[in-house]
Amino acid sequence: MKQITILLLVSILFLACANDENKKNSTPVKYPKTAKIDTSDIYFDIEVKDPYRWLEDDRSSETEAWVKAQNNTTHKYLDQIAFRNDLKTRLKKLWNYEKITAPFKEGDFTYFYKNDGLQNQYVVYRKKGDGEPEVFLDPNKFSEDGTTSLAGLSFTKDGSLAAYLISEGGSDWRKAIVLNTKTLEIVEDTIVDLKFTGLSWKGNEGFFYSSYDKPDGSELSAKTDQHKLYYHKIGTSQNEDQVIYGGSPDEKHRYIGADVTDDNRYLLIYARNTTAGNKLFIQDLNDPNGLMVPIVSDEDSDTNVIENVGSKLFIVTDRDAPNKKIVTVDAANPESENWKTLIPETENVLTASKGGSYFFTEYMIDAISKVYQYDYNGKLVREVKLPGLGSASGFGGKNEDKEFYFNFTNYTMPSSSYKFNVETGSYDLYWKPEIDFNPSDYESKQVFYNSKDGTKVPMMITYKKGVQQNGQNPTILYAYGGFNISLTPSFSIANAVWMEQGGIYAVPNIRGGGEYGKEWHDAGTKLQKQNVFDDFIAAAEYLISNDYTSSEYLAIRGGSNGGLLVGATMTQRPELMKVALPAVGVMDMLRYHTFTSGAGWAYDYGTSQDNKEMFEYLKGYSPVHNVKSGVKYPATLVTTGDHDDRVVPAHSFKFAAELQEKQAGDNPTLIRIETNAGHGAGTPVSKIIEQYADIYGFTLYNMGFEKLPNQAVLKEFKD
Repeated sequence: MKQITILLLVSILFLACANDENKKNSTPVKYPKTAKIDTSDIYFDIEVKDPYRWLEDDRSSETEAWVKAQNNTTHKYLDQIAFRNDLKTRLKKLWNYEKITAPFKEGDFTYFYKNDGLQNQYVVYRKKGDGEPEVFLDPNKFSEDGTTSLAGLSFTKDGSLAAYLISEGGSDWRKAIVLNTKTLEIVEDTIVDLKFTGLSWKGNEGFFYSSYDKPDGSELSAKTDQHKLYYHKIGTSQNEDQVIYGGSPDEKHRYIGADVTDDNRYLLIYARNTTAGNKLFIQDLNDPNGLMVPIVSDEDSDTNVIENVGSKLFIVTDRDAPNKKIVTVDAANPESENWKTLIPETENVLTASKGGSYFFTEYMIDAISKVYQYDYNGKLVREVKLPGLGSASGFGGKNEDKEFYFNFTNYTMPSSSYKFNVETGSYDLYWKPEIDFNPSDYESKQVFYNSKDGTKVPMMITYKKGVQQNGQNPTILYAYGGFNISLTPSFSIANAVWMEQGGIYAVPNIRGGGEYGKEWHDAGTKLQKQNVFDDFIAAAEYLISNDYTSSEYLAIRGGSNGGLLVGATMTQRPELMKVALPAVGVMDMLRYHTFTSGAGWAYDYGTSQDNKEMFEYLKGYSPVHNVKSGVKYPATLVTTGDHDDRVVPAHSFKFAAELQEKQAGDNPTLIRIETNAGHGAGTPVSKIIEQYADIYGFTLYNMGFEKLPNQAVLKEFKD
């Protein structure tokens, strides 16, 4: 797309008159009435009222009626935004390009995922040698509306059998189906009621999987905190599946997973109670009487086996190495006191993989990827020079692979695939998308700013070249800040449409994430959680003080733990932003641990039952408990899904009810509840496009725009 000076002038003119347009968007919204029922809890002799608790019952007719009334109100409001359909048109047009993932080999076939453009779900293809690709599995045929998705795919070592997981309506509950890959026939009955699991094959005999007992009450919201590892033998009933680990009344584990080593010799079992730290056990599958031996018997570290050569284990761990290292040990005596360092910890965070009998270590340097190749003796072979500054993924494959594929992307470059030669370290472009977007018209800039306590925090700011720092640019500030999750540069079609309209997209790498290792993560947990909000607030203040935007043109956005981030920030500093966009957020910090697997998040949050100090700290920032009457909150569009069984929608329901009751002024506080949708994974493309059209339309409309800022550019692409 060409950069045209006159279009920039048009954009600036629209931005300049946005304050006048604000007066046109001030019609108050009439909200559905939300009943208040006298409900309360006592915490450490302190009473906390919870008048909207009835909304936690996702099976009641009253909650169903409330959801319907709220959606009607929200869509009535959104329908008045004339340019929302223009956004949808542009999103749909830009989304409509062929997308292909990096290939991988299983047995005699090479497999890959492909989406023709607007298919709701990616299709799995395969080909043999240089033959023509054929459809192996088409999730678009799982359901008419595209809401049943492929959630996992695992092959036997010889590739003759494949087991795949499906998710219905976005739920975390899964079903497993086994295929004969030669005939594409289903081998046996569907395995049901799996959750938070992969599938790990033991030869061709069967596979390991994990699940919970079905809870009492709603399967979408009732507590599930006793995970179990099962073994399913092919050709037998699921009722005969053995419990391999978990289920002891004396010891609970909320998350249990398993891997079988590539040589089918060892079973590895990972057990954890929170999302950080795991126990690790090993069992020799060649020994019929083999015992389950602990490698790590506490949950003080994140430790996993990445490879074995015979009985020699290669382990990635942050034990005594907050940024992680690779160690070796013999399986006969695998305890940590016998570990020997192979690749030591560095000042940067390590992510390790293997392929072609080499290790590949990806290091994050200020959230940017650098990749190195090592042999199994720990000798550095080479640095893999990447195509640019951004995020690399997919380095890895089977030991016998002479080549494999990796992906590279950043905020302005759509993900492309490269074929990598293991021995020479050279690579060639394998696939590049043909997309109606010119990366050279855009730029990303990394800046560093100081948080409230002086901590230096990096932030990537991305925008169209020529955007002026005049304080009038519509800006989305997005972050996560939790669970050791790192936000690295990646391309988004939706963000591209936002930036086409002169919008700025800014991502700070705030504490609570994993960008600088365990210490960075821990600095945003429990009684230090306020650091996360302070980092986010300081990012907004940086953007404003440096005239990228102003409070009238700033929107804050985040999902899940990032939804909590938005909820806490907007209740602490409501004047700082014009629009708030919390998605599938954890909003009730006093009760989050009572739903589904929420108790496992206690490493990051603590719980209201821990002690009085923790209770008071949580109550001090919990979004549901900090909405105050008489405060002018920003225009808010809360988004969630009615099948979200990870962060149950009751969090969002209660937060929206509090905002609607107490909001002062005319800024709308709406909730958009996607039906037959969950926490986000597997959402059909058609629904994603509608969601972004609504979110961006709401955002720009409440910044004062009655036309798109760059309407002329949009018209250039409307056929």
